[in-house]
Amino acid sequence: MTFRAGWRWATVEGRAELAGPDDPGAGLDAEGLRLLLREIFTAAGGTHDDWDEYDRVMREQRRTAVLITADRVYGS
Repeated sequence: MTFRAGWRWATVEGRAELAGPDDPGAGLDAEGLRLLLREIFTAAGGTHDDWDEYDRVMREQRRTAVLITADRVYGS
């Protein structure tokens, strides 16, 4: 996965695992996925005035988390 901001970039290489409503291999039930999606959102600096609405939208849109076990990280 590569992240870019202007001319700067960073790449993470490694094994990716999907955790979502259509990817039960991550071992998460609906409650675990709800909490994981909130945790990712807040770790990225997100805030929300209505967490129930956030949860509902994530569920309706069938949002999935991509979890990467980093083997190599590099960039400019």
